[in-house]
Amino acid sequence: MALSRGRAAGGWPVSLCRRFMTVWRKLESGSEEEEEKEAAAAVYVHWPYCQRRCTYCNFNKYVKPAVDHDLMQQCLVRESETLLHLSQIKRISSVYFGGGTPSLAKPATIAKLLETFSKCAQLPDDTEVTLEVNPTSAGASKLAEFRSAGVNRFSLGIQTLNDQDLVTLGRDHNSRDSLRTLQEAKELCPGRTSVDVIFGRPGQSTDLWERELEELLVACDDHVSLYQLTLERGTALFKQVHSGKLDMPTEEQTAIMYETAREILKQHGFQQYEVSNFARNDAVSNHNLMYWRGRQYIGIGPGAHGRFRPSTEGGAQREARVQTLEPDVWMMEVKNSGHGTRKRVRLTQLDVLEEALAMGMRMTRGITHEHWKKCCASWGLQDVFMQSPEIQSLAQQGLLIIDNRGLRCSWEALAVLDCLLPVLLNQLHVFASDRLVNNFETP
Repeated sequence: MALSRGRAAGGWPVSLCRRFMTVWRKLESGSEEEEEKEAAAAVYVHWPYCQRRCTYCNFNKYVKPAVDHDLMQQCLVRESETLLHLSQIKRISSVYFGGGTPSLAKPATIAKLLETFSKCAQLPDDTEVTLEVNPTSAGASKLAEFRSAGVNRFSLGIQTLNDQDLVTLGRDHNSRDSLRTLQEAKELCPGRTSVDVIFGRPGQSTDLWERELEELLVACDDHVSLYQLTLERGTALFKQVHSGKLDMPTEEQTAIMYETAREILKQHGFQQYEVSNFARNDAVSNHNLMYWRGRQYIGIGPGAHGRFRPSTEGGAQREARVQTLEPDVWMMEVKNSGHGTRKRVRLTQLDVLEEALAMGMRMTRGITHEHWKKCCASWGLQDVFMQSPEIQSLAQQGLLIIDNRGLRCSWEALAVLDCLLPVLLNQLHVFASDRLVNNFETP
């Protein structure tokens, strides 16, 4: 049968067929993009060694006079190969070298690990590769070597520009070191240099905090991470405070410091995108966004944490993994087994929803309906949370917002997220217990 001009098989107009195929290709492309996102993962590498232990720090770190760099590199490479094979991820979305003090590692170790990653999965040229830097462990020449090794983003642990406070915190640098290293890092990675700052320090006043922050913002790049000092049991600072040698600011004072910082950062063009993180010119941390958005991430090195599906073992459920803490024991396990995974827990759907809630609500955008649906296809955010009179009240007060975008905190409520999150988690548990959601497998 001859086809009429301008008609396709079945009598459809060619123009309509073309429009249909264009739409279909977009939908298909979108589906492929989503599949690619799900097949991607962030990689975190933990370098556990430091030159000294800060008075406030309880991280997994070790002060060791002589580090066997060659053996450490071999073990990091071996564990990377094992876990990347196990996860079967197709693409690495970001890499983060943390610690400890990873700027004490050799640039050759960073280069070797990035080479290993690229052999195990796709590692696009523009992948964000962040290195935490201590101002005294990386001069201009070593920063340049890290840049040549493949690092394209630096995160500087400045903490404060007050030299006396740096002594109190047990840091081994001063404000001059910080500003010098910041300038060097900005020249190597313009627009991709972040600084960490701590507030709520012993004896700190709001006036001094304002002046310090203004000084820092004159010198800094486009990303600031702002952390309130937490007294961790067992640290030297904890003992000093509880013995009466040092006085901490009150909760009211630290709340004022936080709000003051938010306003000052806003005036300098920074947008808050998470409880502790601020960026301008879209210089957000893609790696941290992977955590907050509930994506897969692989933890490599002593004490590293990860969340991924062990595909080569037939694992359909997401697992929480923790690597062995002690470096020497970890290295022995890697040599014997290819990895040093100490603990692995299969996450139930309820576990996944709890993490999605706890991490997602940290972002100013909160949890989108799309994100929640991927974790829980059966019930929407409205179904789970708006049955609670307490949450309805919080929404009426303007503290919680639930709309066509999803669930999030208001600007004011983000500052008191620690008070709101237990309410949300409790409602999730009430809803889940009624429907036995915790017995369902993770999608």
